[in-house]
Amino acid sequence: MRAMVLSAPGAPLRPEELPIPEPGPEEVLLRVRACAVCRTDLHVIDGDLPDPKLPLVLGHEIVGVVEAAGDRVAEVALGDRVGVPWLGWTCGECEYCGSGRENLCDRARFTGYHRDGGFAEYALADPRFCFPIPGSYDDVAAAPLLCAGLIGYRTLRLAEETAAHAGAPCRNVGLYGFGAAAHLIAQVLVHRGRAVYAFTRPGDEAAQRFARRLGATWAGGSDETPPAPLDLALIFAPVGALVPKALRDVTKGGVVVCGGIHMSEIPSFPYRDLWQERVIRSVANLTREDGRRFFELAPEVPVETSTVPYPLEEANRALDDLRHGRLEGAAVLVP
Repeated sequence: MRAMVLSAPGAPLRPEELPIPEPGPEEVLLRVRACAVCRTDLHVIDGDLPDPKLPLVLGHEIVGVVEAAGDRVAEVALGDRVGVPWLGWTCGECEYCGSGRENLCDRARFTGYHRDGGFAEYALADPRFCFPIPGSYDDVAAAPLLCAGLIGYRTLRLAEETAAHAGAPCRNVGLYGFGAAAHLIAQVLVHRGRAVYAFTRPGDEAAQRFARRLGATWAGGSDETPPAPLDLALIFAPVGALVPKALRDVTKGGVVVCGGIHMSEIPSFPYRDLWQERVIRSVANLTREDGRRFFELAPEVPVETSTVPYPLEEANRALDDLRHGRLEGAAVLVP
């Protein structure tokens, strides 16, 4: 099978011919139809995330069809179209797994990091961590839902739950970094009648126009002050300096949630920026319950993905376009 392989941090992906893997008793073999490209892939390549499996096939937003299954698999059938997310396996035995927080499992294994992912023609997966794909989405359109959509949804959910616990409103929501996750969750917010305030790289007028087309009340640079105080601030850009900025943008009792797996250093800031019961929290990975909820919600909105398809062999170009902000929406590799 054709695959794009990472041999060492900092190296470009190289095309290789690999044997088609055979599923174990509790695994399925998927023929990959599409795999979206995520900023987390860049963090793995750049060495920001330690100890990846090497050599490694990246990719954790996989849409594929089940071609073979181990003899203990009961969750899916041959021919099923499923999606595979970042969370690829958990122990099911620890305190975190037992309390509905499997995203924090100490033994968790992640797709395209500990397990080979979807930058290939075939991939193995644990069927317990595969989601049925709604029929209203084609393969390319569905792929970004597997991470950008799920992480965006969990980021919003934790922000809303934190605000609700304090009895605070969720009317005005800021999205910092208007890429793959933000463009999806903006549609959910507009569907729910919330006002969206989109923050882009300073001067990125194309991204600001994109945000307005999706229903944003306001769009501007991350160096600008929004025209109204925010209740929630969701940070998707991996830029630590946005944390104190978001704290200044939210109102008293406002909630700031960092939605990325990696972020640059957060600079020091005065206590007055945090005071008056403002909250900062992070999001770690996702749970299968997030997936079930989001895949029920997405067709209802309906959430529409903006995608740029690339042939599998052009994975390095897709990654470079993502790194330099040349994409409107999400890059998707198509074997």
